[in-house]
Parts: sequence; structure tokens; C-alpha cells
Amino acid sequence: MKALITGITGQDGSYLAELLLSKGYEVHGIIRRSSSFNTGRIDHILDKLHLYFGDVSDPLSIDDIVRKVTPDEIYHLGAQSHVRVSFDVPAYTGQVDAMGTLYILEAIRKHCPSAKFYNASTSELFGNSKEYPQNELTPMHPRSPYGCAKLYSYSITINYREAYNIFASNGILFNHESERRGETFVTKKVISKLLDIFKGNADTLYVGNLEAKRDWGYAPEYVEGMWRILQADTPSDYVLATGEVHSVRELIKEACRNLGMDIYWIGKGIDEIGWFRNKEIVKIDPKYFRPSEVDILQGDASKAKKELGWEPKVKFKELVKIMTIND
Repeated sequence: MKALITGITGQDGSYLAELLLSKGYEVHGIIRRSSSFNTGRIDHILDKLHLYFGDVSDPLSIDDIVRKVTPDEIYHLGAQSHVRVSFDVPAYTGQVDAMGTLYILEAIRKHCPSAKFYNASTSELFGNSKEYPQNELTPMHPRSPYGCAKLYSYSITINYREAYNIFASNGILFNHESERRGETFVTKKVISKLLDIFKGNADTLYVGNLEAKRDWGYAPEYVEGMWRILQADTPSDYVLATGEVHSVRELIKEACRNLGMDIYWIGKGIDEIGWFRNKEIVKIDPKYFRPSEVDILQGDASKAKKELGWEPKVKFKELVKIMTIND
């Protein structure tokens, strides 16, 4: 079996590459050219991969790579995936996250229509849905340029499935984290900065909305779910989630607990401060607020459990512990 992965240098892409190699796949990946090394997450398996320079926002490079590789399975993970940043670069986010999916689907239609296609969708599609936990039938109301671009990506995947009979499936993945998570994402940022504070190498962690609640799972389990989605008899769309929900405040508290730091809070609103041993260690910075917030995302993965046999084992507390120990 031959697989092509966009976003292979990212958190999910690196775990997926490892998984597919362990299953005997020939693994191909698309990487963006950079003046600095950007393959840190896959350096240990570089000699086993077939890599190509390209960009999902460049239809010519995507068409050429798909034509050359003619893969059996394509996992489309590449994206501008930072929700807050998408408000600063909405056009770029739309070009990459929306049009990038279309370019890949068109290349499949022209060059390898029998290939199976996995599209990395997101819980951000649901936005401030009044229904939760959210499943495949929950109404979607994205609240960011990222979510809006991903809604197009999700919809065009279904359209090509119905219009051209392509095996195209969406994985609606709720937040999934790991030791390989990028430093700008809240889980990694919180844990790394608190560890620096504990060691005396930093003074303060700055965060945005303390009350935002998310469904956090462990990334290696989620990429195994991606693979299972493409092994199904028929293409479909699946929510992958733990079903648990925790706030950013709880994330900070749990990370502090793992470090033996007894944090306490003083103040209200944006003036609330987290203290440890008479030292201000957590402060709120409004620059991290989104213009339109998403209060709670909680997933219902019943369909994936029933049809794919997928069920997460690592839950919130163990996830935070894994990431803390690794750092």
C-alpha cells in the first residue's frame, strides 16, 4: 500500500507516518520549503520516507505530486491550523485550508480516482453550537476564519464523494495533543511555561480565556482513528473525541498539580491572577482573546466506536501528565 500525507512534518503527520510504516506502507509526504530545518518530528524516520517539496495552496505542485505518486490512500493533514492566528491571516487561511482540499480532490479525480481520501476536519466546525456533546448530525456554526475555511473543506469532500464516487471521508477530530505539539498551542504553551517557571527560568504565563472548555485527547490514538476511517467498507464522516470536557483553568491547575505547585487565584475578569508562593505566575492578556469565542466543544464518538471499533484510552489527566513528564 502506498500512502501520501500532507502535513507530514506536523504533530499528526509524524505519528501517522510512524503508524503506516509499522503496517508496511510505502509512505510519501509533502513538505514546504523553508530556510530552516522543519523536519524535527520525522528526522528519526527520514530514511524510510519519500518526500516532495510542495504546498497545498499551489495547485500545480499538488497535481504533479499526486500524478507521480498515484497513492492508494491520501491523508490530508496540512493546514494553517492556529484558530487565533486565522483572524490575522483570514485570506491565507482560506487559501490553504479551503482551496487546498479542493486542489487535492481535483488531482485525485484526474489521476487516481480509486484512491481513498482522508480529510482532517475539526471540532471548530461546531462553533458555539447549543447542542453538546456534538456528533456528526450536530448543526455547524463556525466562529473563526479557520472554522469557516474548514467547513468548505468538509463540504467539498462530501461533494466529491457524492458527485464523483470518490472514497472521501472527513475525520471531525476534537482537540488532540501530545509531546510533539507546537509551542504556540495552549496545552503545550501552558505546560512548557509552567515548567520554566517551576525551574526559575521564567516568571509569568500569559493566557486568554480561562473558561474556554475543550475535549482534549491524545494524538497517537487519533491518527490510528484516521487510518481506521479509510479501512471502512464505505466512506463516511466520523467524530473522534474523548467525550470529556475541561477548561483552560483546569488545564493550568492540573499542570501545576503535576509539578507540585499549589496555584491559587485572586481577582476577577481580565484582572484575575494565578499565584504560587506569593508570586504572580499566570496573567490574562486580552491579545489572546478571539474576536468571536467558542465556549465549549465536547464530542460524541459513538459512531466511530460502533462502526470502526475506535475508542480513546488516554484521557485528560493522563494526557497532561504525559506531556509534563516529557517536557
